[in-house]
Amino acid sequence: MKKRMTHIYTGSGKGKTTAALGQAIRAIGQGLKVCVVQFAKPSDLETGEKRISDRLGDNLKIVQFGDSKTWLKPTSKQEVNEKMKNAVSDALKFAQECMDKADVDMLILDEIIVAVSLGVLTEEEVISIMKSKPAEIELILTGRGATVEMIELADLVTEMKEIKHPYQRGIDARRGIEY
Repeated sequence: MKKRMTHIYTGSGKGKTTAALGQAIRAIGQGLKVCVVQFAKPSDLETGEKRISDRLGDNLKIVQFGDSKTWLKPTSKQEVNEKMKNAVSDALKFAQECMDKADVDMLILDEIIVAVSLGVLTEEEVISIMKSKPAEIELILTGRGATVEMIELADLVTEMKEIKHPYQRGIDARRGIEY
């Protein structure tokens, strides 16, 4: 690959993280190393992707910041707390270190765009990450609410559109499907 690109998976529909993880599996299958930094998933939640990363060895690293008490389903800027800010700040530092070291081929910043929507990160911080991406790293950002400038900087943007979802009927996230 001559130039690695920046992807954004955004929108109100399900599938943003799933699409990014699909890209990760494809990359690993071709011998590439992948790091996933999860900005809004607690480290004490046993997600399917976290479990499988242990089986895939050094080719896939998934890093989460904060615990379940940190992420109590914030839906607005008013619900953001200091623990969330600290967790997101740590995640951002880790992501920048991954890019500085350039020891991975693909870096996925899962739910980083949500952190902007919640006011935990600024748009400028995400733009800075996008602009500082080394040419040898494929960068994927996920989350609802990608801004116009983020979209303009990205090479590939996909918007997931929710048409119907079990959450609308009060059905909670299901193990193995949503996490």
